[in-house]
Amino acid sequence: MPASPGTLRTIARRMRREPTFNERVLWKLLRNRRLDDLKFRRQVPIGPYIVDFVCFGARLIVEADGPLHDLEADAVRDKWLKRQRFVVLRFPNSQVSQEPEAVLAEILAAANPSSGPSGHLLPRGEKAS
Repeated sequence: MPASPGTLRTIARRMRREPTFNERVLWKLLRNRRLDDLKFRRQVPIGPYIVDFVCFGARLIVEADGPLHDLEADAVRDKWLKRQRFVVLRFPNSQVSQEPEAVLAEILAAANPSSGPSGHLLPRGEKAS
């Protein structure tokens, strides 16, 4: 039985309060329109799912995947989200923490498919961890 919208909102709030390390890393890079002025939100209920990060303007969802992901469930989820006209990008936690610029380049390319990334992708003052 799917969770009610109210239950999903409660779970999403808890997830925002208790992010994983890699969700914190990504949020630090995406928040406050730091990446090409794209407005991202985190831990957002969309239909029966909660997505890690979403940019509604670009119809883009970014997921930071830990080691315990159910690939079959993710495939069903991604198929549903794609039917809602979202692009879904999934990054393993190791890539988020070790290659943040590569992650940002892929996000930027998906958000702006007609233009390539320009210059340094990390927000001013940020260093790759």
